[in-house]
Amino acid sequence: MSEPCRIAVAMSGGVDSSTAAAILKEEGHNLVGFSMQLWDQRRNGPAGEEQRGGRCCSIDDLYDARSVAARLGFPYYVVNFQREFEREVVRPFIEGYLGGVTPSPCVLCNSHMKFDHLLQTADEVGAAYVATGHYARIARDSETGRYMLLKGRDPDKDQSYFLFGLRQEQLARALFPLGDLRKQQVRGLARRHSLPVAEKPESQEICFVPDNDYAGFIERHYNDVCGRDEDSDPFAAGEIVDLEGKALGKHPGIHHYTIGQRRGLGLAHPSPLYVIDLQPESHRVVVGERPQLGKSLCRVVRPNWISIAAPDAPVRVSAKIRSRHAESPATVTPMEDKSLLVEFDTPQLAVTPGQAAVFYDGDRVIGGGWITRHQP
Repeated sequence: MSEPCRIAVAMSGGVDSSTAAAILKEEGHNLVGFSMQLWDQRRNGPAGEEQRGGRCCSIDDLYDARSVAARLGFPYYVVNFQREFEREVVRPFIEGYLGGVTPSPCVLCNSHMKFDHLLQTADEVGAAYVATGHYARIARDSETGRYMLLKGRDPDKDQSYFLFGLRQEQLARALFPLGDLRKQQVRGLARRHSLPVAEKPESQEICFVPDNDYAGFIERHYNDVCGRDEDSDPFAAGEIVDLEGKALGKHPGIHHYTIGQRRGLGLAHPSPLYVIDLQPESHRVVVGERPQLGKSLCRVVRPNWISIAAPDAPVRVSAKIRSRHAESPATVTPMEDKSLLVEFDTPQLAVTPGQAAVFYDGDRVIGGGWITRHQP
């Protein structure tokens, strides 16, 4: 992108997306700001109780985004994607927990909302690109012509993990103005441009779940999002068992648990116990000691290859199995059913079904996929 052009900017009302807009405006581009209305926070409170707000589509965030657009002098709109968000992010989140996996809704939100539905909106206003405040970079391989997703320069803020699902046609129209910056530089630019959100704190929670109460959110919204199932109890209590199947206690529903969890088990034991497995078919939570959390193998499904074409032979990578997990050397082997077998050089703790496994070669994101409950 060498000449000024029209760019749609995804604006959350935070300092990152606001500063991304300021950078592009200063470069002379014609901007149109969009905030996505994804979740109605009035749905978060039980009937008769005071509604609890989160950091998704709040009135304050929309006001902040509009104020930034006014400050920088470009038009701003709110687009309603609530129906799409419920179908493509919230429902998989609820069904995942009830199915014994731990979803990663931020990955789905980036792939489907920002770089799918918002790209369609960008087309409607004649915008060539969609820009966001992600800490990541994009480059083009001169030999293959493929767009490559790269880590952000700031290792503490790198968000490439959450973007592994982007396709080539989406990367071709994505802009990450903050990719080469560190957080303190972004704050400094926000102050220089006198942005009203320059000192605004960051949110670390899943935006549509207030107070990080995942189980409460699931119980409140299962019926209206997924539909009532009269023939089964999705929140059925069950047993907590050890690896030999010996009952150690009771639990109120597997949606309260995730692999690697230690707190909240309510068990008396000589050494700390961790959740090793979740078995939704029998409503069992399997626990064990820390060494039993380690796994050298996992299976990954629905892979997306970015910097390379889909391989037909084993590939050496550095694999990350959670956003804050340290990369670990591994071999990724394509299987006949299109899944991937990931073999780590050393056992990894709490390899969690439902989470993304993202593969790196240095700063390059090679690709990634979703860890499945099905064992290798």
